Order: sequence, then structure tokens, then C-alpha cells
Amino acid sequence: MKIKKTFIFAFWTSFYITSITSFALFLEAYFFFDITFKVSHILLFISIIFIFTFIISQFRLERFIYQRIKKIHDSVSLLGSTNFNKTSITSDIDMLSKEVENFAKNKQQQIKKLKLQESYRRDFLGNVSHELKTPLFTVQGYLLTLADGAMNDKMIRGKYLERANKGVERLIAIVKDLDLISKLESADLNLNKQPFNIIELIQGVFDLLEMKAKKRNISLSLNKHYEYPIMVIGDIERIEQVLINFLVNSIKYGKIGGSTVIRVENFKKDEIIVKIIDNGEGIKEEHIPRLFERFYRVDQSRSREQGGSGLGLSIVKHIIEAHDQQIFVKSELKKGSEFSFTLEKAEII
Repeated sequence: MKIKKTFIFAFWTSFYITSITSFALFLEAYFFFDITFKVSHILLFISIIFIFTFIISQFRLERFIYQRIKKIHDSVSLLGSTNFNKTSITSDIDMLSKEVENFAKNKQQQIKKLKLQESYRRDFLGNVSHELKTPLFTVQGYLLTLADGAMNDKMIRGKYLERANKGVERLIAIVKDLDLISKLESADLNLNKQPFNIIELIQGVFDLLEMKAKKRNISLSLNKHYEYPIMVIGDIERIEQVLINFLVNSIKYGKIGGSTVIRVENFKKDEIIVKIIDNGEGIKEEHIPRLFERFYRVDQSRSREQGGSGLGLSIVKHIIEAHDQQIFVKSELKKGSEFSFTLEKAEII
């Protein structure tokens, strides 16, 4: 067993005190008493001195360290460390050092996390401000122009009111998406999970976005003909929203005349994976880790020209995570992108 360091300290302290005392006693006995007559008494006296010195040194040392460690323990407990609150107070320096080291590491991680969250918070507030400010100023500009006399011109009035309405629609879209994200993050959004055919849902989304895709001459298709339905479990409306977001992005940022293909494959024994693959411009590797952040845009100017709230991918990530599933992205610049997500298989009865 490992000997406590306080015992070692007490032993050597007692040894030094006893040695000095013994030396003094031997000198005194040698010069003033009969050495043969007094040796047994001196040895007994030395033993008693050693034992009592050891006990007192150990007790005082333990007490001294304990009192100071208790002060440290109480001070650290005020910082809200659950690790320290669960640990009994000890005078073992090695154990204390390990606890303090672990405490310091945890606090460093917490500080790092808080700094990162603060950075995200600043970015988020700045992005929200910018996203709301642009359509607000646009709407305000058109309305002020109309109020200054343009209302009397029927052509300008109709055009400006239409543009102002588009600005209001964008504001509504941003507010709705923010409300959805807040519900997803706070788990207030109740998912209506039920079995459905993912192939049928994909075909329905293709039909919905057919005209949008034709404007850029982009083809939407499955990688093959699926002879049998593939049944999964999830909130069909939310999964449809996920597919729409992915496909709208592939249309917006895909190259004219390009294609987007969806593959449905087995992922695990009880999961399938849906892959949305396009041959568009692709994404630089440096942007991929931040793609699912709110309002993060790879190309600021082009993204705002295309419209949208800038929250689509963030919503997608939250929806998939709310289903306890995973989302993946692979992309290579000038070659295209692949976004994919998993879904739970439905049991076939």
C-alpha cells in the first residue's frame, strides 16, 4: 500500500527530534551518570519521545492541512463545482492535486464553451439585425416614395406595392423560421411521428418544385425506379420540409442545366439514409463546419440575391436531431455537394 506523505513527513520529523534529543541525553549520561546503569532508561525515554513526537506531528500536520484544504474546498464549492461538492474533504495532497487539476480542466472547458457561445451570440444578433434591417428599409423606402406623391401614378403604385409586399413576406418568413427554431431548440415542437413511404414523399416534393427547377433547367430525379415502398417513421410534414429545403438549395445554387439526384439506401439495421446529390458549384471545405449555423451564408451577396431567410439548413438540422437522427454533408468545390440524413425504418407487419 502507498504510504501517506504525511506519515513520511511525521516519521522523519520525529526521527530528527529523537536523534537530537538522544544525542543530548547520551552526552549527559556519559559525563554525569553511569552509562551502563542508565542505557535501558534512556532507550525507553527515546522510544517514548519518538512515539509521542510522531503522533503529535502527524495529528498537527493532518489538522493543519485539513483546515486549509477545507477553506479551499468551501471556496471552490461556492463556484458551483458539482465534482467538489460530491467529494469528501481530504488531507491527501495527491488526491487533492488531482481534484484541483480536474476542476481546472473542467473550468477551462466551460470558459472555452462560454466564449464560443458568446461569439455565436454576437454573430447571431448581428445577422438577425442585418437580415431584418434589409427588408424593413426596402419596405420603408417604397412606402415613403408612395407617400411623397408616387401613389397617384398607377403603374408606379402597383410596382412599389408589389415590391413592398415581397419585403413584408421575407420578414414574415424570417420571423416564422426563427419561431420554428426556438420551438425545436426548447423541445416545444411536438412531432407527429407515423409510418410513411419516403419514396412517395420525395416524388411529391419533386412535383412541388418542378416549375422552380425548370426555370434553371435543373433535373430532379431518383437514382433508380423503386419498385416497392420504403416505409420510415417520422413527422411527414417536417421531413417534407427537410427535403424541400435541400432541393431548393440545390436549385438555387446549382449550375444551370445541372441535375439533382436522390438516393435512398440502407444505413443500419433499423435505419435508412436519404442522399441528395447535385453537380453544382460545391462548397469550400472551410465553410462546411458552419453550414448549419443560423444565417451563415457561404456567398453573402449571391445568397441574398436568391432570397430566403438564411435559416433553412439550421431548421433542417434541428428537425433531424429532433427525430434523434443524423445529418451529413460532403462537398467538393466545382464538383457538387451531397447532403444526407437518416430516418428510422418502420416495422413491416
